[in-house]
Amino acid sequence: MSKAEERRLGSGLNSISMNCQEIMESKETTEDKETRREQQDNMKNNLMEQTKIPQVRAIVERQDPSSKEVDDLTIRRFLRARDLDIGKASSMLLRYLKWRREFVPNGSVSLLETPNEVAQNKMFLQGSDKKGRPITVILGARHVQSKGGLEEFKLLSLLVRLGFVVYGFDKICSRMPPGQEKFVVIGDLEGWGYANSDIHGYLAGLSILQEYYPERLAKVLLVHAPYIFMAVWKIVYPFIDKNTRKKVKCVHSSRIPLTKN
Repeated sequence: MSKAEERRLGSGLNSISMNCQEIMESKETTEDKETRREQQDNMKNNLMEQTKIPQVRAIVERQDPSSKEVDDLTIRRFLRARDLDIGKASSMLLRYLKWRREFVPNGSVSLLETPNEVAQNKMFLQGSDKKGRPITVILGARHVQSKGGLEEFKLLSLLVRLGFVVYGFDKICSRMPPGQEKFVVIGDLEGWGYANSDIHGYLAGLSILQEYYPERLAKVLLVHAPYIFMAVWKIVYPFIDKNTRKKVKCVHSSRIPLTKN
């Protein structure tokens, strides 16, 4: 075979290869492209996170020596919650450590500290979703806040309710399987009415989730939401940060993802 023929053959093979590549790319769905882009972005972010985690650790340890017990995954969650901003993530983590010492001085919340909340039997774990994320179910109609006229009593009641919230978050986080960091919440609002409304409790619980459990929530699915719930939702909605808002959806009960017990 002459050199000219070899060149023509090589050119033809290159052309065939390029055509095959074009055909393969044309069959790639939009979802495939989005998944590929997401994987590429995650790889890029992971590299950035690995360089920033030690920097956050150094800043926080200088101000709070107890942070030496914090693992890299926790620091990474705080970084992600602040768009990888080292200064903001460090400040957020320091606030968390201070809050944890003051609000949970014994390291965990005992159910004996929240007997009324436990008696309502309104929150329980229910297997995991298809991605292996633990699911917690909350029955909104079973939540009834304590009544009382004294402001001191109301404040104490709120603190007890928040203690139960922290107990719930800690419990579900302790059930995380290896490689998983997020959980799913299903809020069943069937039978919910104004007697179950607890705006102060909702806002305080939301604040705890956003400030002290960053990047833990995968999604919230609200089912059987009555029309009157929307009035309360309009009050709470402005206090939800934009990233958390994207994770909250009202869905029909038949569209709840299958779970694994």
